[in-house]
Amino acid sequence: MVPQLARQLGYSLLVLWGVITLVFLLFHVLPADPARLTMGQRTDLSSLQNVRKEMHLDQPLYKRYLLYLNDIAPLSLYPHTPDAQKQYNYISLLPLPAHHCLCIKWPYLGRSYRTKRLVSQVLADALPGTVVLALAAMAIASVLGILLGILAATHKNTWVDNATISFSVLGISLPSFFSALLLSFCFAYLLQPLTGLNMTGSLFEYDAFTGKHLVLKNLLLPAIALGMRPLAIIAQLTRSAMLDVLSQDYIRTAYAKGLSRHRVIFKHALPNALNPVITTISGWLAELLAGSFFVEYIFGWKGVGRITVDALDKFDFPLVMGCIILTALIFIVINSITDLLYRILDPRVAVN
Repeated sequence: MVPQLARQLGYSLLVLWGVITLVFLLFHVLPADPARLTMGQRTDLSSLQNVRKEMHLDQPLYKRYLLYLNDIAPLSLYPHTPDAQKQYNYISLLPLPAHHCLCIKWPYLGRSYRTKRLVSQVLADALPGTVVLALAAMAIASVLGILLGILAATHKNTWVDNATISFSVLGISLPSFFSALLLSFCFAYLLQPLTGLNMTGSLFEYDAFTGKHLVLKNLLLPAIALGMRPLAIIAQLTRSAMLDVLSQDYIRTAYAKGLSRHRVIFKHALPNALNPVITTISGWLAELLAGSFFVEYIFGWKGVGRITVDALDKFDFPLVMGCIILTALIFIVINSITDLLYRILDPRVAVN
């Protein structure tokens, strides 16, 4: 188990290092001046020089890369001065020559050039919205997908089965952003007097009189739009797995013993059919956490996806780089945990 864990950790760190390197090169090897794009064309020379210094654009490319890795790494080398400690908020572990120290800190992703806030603070404010949206979408997709798959398998070659298959094909074919636009137009615009739903909104809203308050209805349409494709895939996978299990001998034996259909399906057949479904759900959760950009933007949902699109529109490079690295980290962590759990549950995978 320990060698597997070490190998998985090493592979995850290698993938994360590759993502960080690619992100750095994309935003530093540009035909245009990143500082000029950030500050605009009419900025004064002194402001432009300050931005170049803060982005380390006055240094060679290799040195900029090493400084960027040093900023992101939890274990770093920094000058042992009050200004550096205030900027990076580190804890000194070991004094080093030349007034430097080995220190531990949260990854430093820089400051947003638009709001002047730390990128880590902006991401910390936006991440809960993305997590709540992804979990809600996955819950809807899992529950409805499994139920539809069971109905289709137990009513094979009937109109229920055909309708479920047609819905699954439609759900898989529709991109999330198109589903979001369609749901927003139908239920939050045309049918708004009946549904009471809003076209845009976040989990929390602010009122001049009541302050910050929870608005759960704003979660419904984005969660359905985001969960449409995994719902369709889970329904098809559950149907296929249930059909395979229902044809086994022990199911016929259970019926022969006089067990009710409800008990046979939910007590004996469903638990054995859920293994591939659970694996699919865990994989889709990572994708939903990392891929809710357009849905968040269309519904005005405060999350990592929305602030990434806004940052791209405003050339806020530190925030964009932070969003991409955080998204990659989420995807890598969830997939690594899923892979380890799958190896624990299925020894055949560990042997291979």
